[in-house]
Amino acid sequence: MGRHVLIVGGQGGIGRALVEALRHDASVDAVHATWHREEPEPLDGVTWWHCDVTDEASIAAMAERIERVDWLINTVGWLHGDGTGPEKHSREVRREAFLRAMEINALPSLLLAQRFRGHLKRSSASVFATVSARLGSIGENGLGGWYSYRASKAALNMALRTLAVEWRREMPSATVAALHPGTTDTPLSAPFQARVPAGQLFSPERTAGYLLAVIRRLTPEQSGRFWSFDGEELPW
Repeated sequence: MGRHVLIVGGQGGIGRALVEALRHDASVDAVHATWHREEPEPLDGVTWWHCDVTDEASIAAMAERIERVDWLINTVGWLHGDGTGPEKHSREVRREAFLRAMEINALPSLLLAQRFRGHLKRSSASVFATVSARLGSIGENGLGGWYSYRASKAALNMALRTLAVEWRREMPSATVAALHPGTTDTPLSAPFQARVPAGQLFSPERTAGYLLAVIRRLTPEQSGRFWSFDGEELPW
């Protein structure tokens, strides 16, 4: 019996690439994917769900209708928009942007974990993974700046680590992972791509392949760790 996978943020760059890869994967029997603003066209092998990942009721309604999930991969993230972007200095930090980063980058994974815990517990080899960012590593922060984004990804990483501790006792077959995707050619990274070294800007399809390779190698004994797209374990 093949896996049932839920991609949260299936209309984003990385999310859509994951959807495409998984719907052609012989080891996957069902692909579920979420959309928020623009309803996607029907896609063979994919069941689309409208969901606002910052709204607990929206997640709960979806969870009640999906019967089975073995892998849940959350790709939703926020870095800039509405005239705001990464802060170079502490004087640029604004309450609205900071809270928005927390609301979109950190909170949804906890809401998803709450509502899909039962689904994943019923699976014999479940995975709960969220796309994080190397910029969320406190140990590697030697450059500073990007306050809201860094803080929200660090908060996400702590939430996933804490969730792994809890689930290790209650769901020993589950694996929780934070994933760094590298710099991917999406609207999120578009304003900053000029500074990316040659060969280090990945297509969404390439990133999806890297992340799926990492996920497939993970075991419950490795739950609660932070992984780069190339399989390197990153410091918190």
